[in-house]
Amino acid sequence: MEQPKNNLKIIADKKNARIILPNMLTLIGVCIGLTSIRFALDGKFEFAIIAIILAALIDGLDGRIARLIKGTSKVGKELDSLTDMISFGVAPAFIMYFWKLNTFGRFGWLICLIYVICVALRLARFNVHSNQEPSWRDNFFEGVPSPAGGILVLTPLILSFTNFDFIPLNYDILVPIFFIITSLLLISKFPSYSFKKIVIQRKATIFLLFGIVLFFGLLLIYPFNVIAISSILYLLILPISFFHFQKLKKQYLDKNLVEDDDDLEDVL
Repeated sequence: MEQPKNNLKIIADKKNARIILPNMLTLIGVCIGLTSIRFALDGKFEFAIIAIILAALIDGLDGRIARLIKGTSKVGKELDSLTDMISFGVAPAFIMYFWKLNTFGRFGWLICLIYVICVALRLARFNVHSNQEPSWRDNFFEGVPSPAGGILVLTPLILSFTNFDFIPLNYDILVPIFFIITSLLLISKFPSYSFKKIVIQRKATIFLLFGIVLFFGLLLIYPFNVIAISSILYLLILPISFFHFQKLKKQYLDKNLVEDDDDLEDVL
């Protein structure tokens, strides 16, 4: 009778191990996010940007790893939201405040507060509405996700480290504009691509791998140029995601309307 108990204990330990691994990645992400604030305090804004990028990469991996090894949990979900709040809400706000917004006085601090509040509202809405939408909506976020928001508000700082000297930039105007636009996108219902369920045909796999290698190769050589261009491209893709969302929504509503008409004919 003792042997089955030992087996159950082993199974329970394996399940706990599957849960611990993604949660450990999440905690590493929050440590990196907090470290970015330390870099900003020391005036090392390049390292602060890199820390936020690393935190975003970890944020994209921990959930996928949890689903892959069947280690998802309610604790992990809540922990992920708290990590996003720190790494992509509080940390970017402090970084930009130490870099530029402190010169705006109280107005600069107010902009930081508004942004952090918008990140908190966006995360709260995501937790409430997750797993309550039709399957076709899984390809879209409602508003921009917090990691994207954190990188977007850092875009003016990132641009300051690029070689785009041919573009005259007034950071006193650009920084508040990026904060306001990003804050609105976070709390809006504007559909943005989630890139969670991308179907790649086998023939296109080689091109995808080449693109990934090329992207990370350029990222290592020209990190800030690549990040800045990626942020701008993301903003340009948003209108495309909006029209794609509207097209899928119309198809979904038309399909349901046809099904309702068929059911009505059957009743009659």
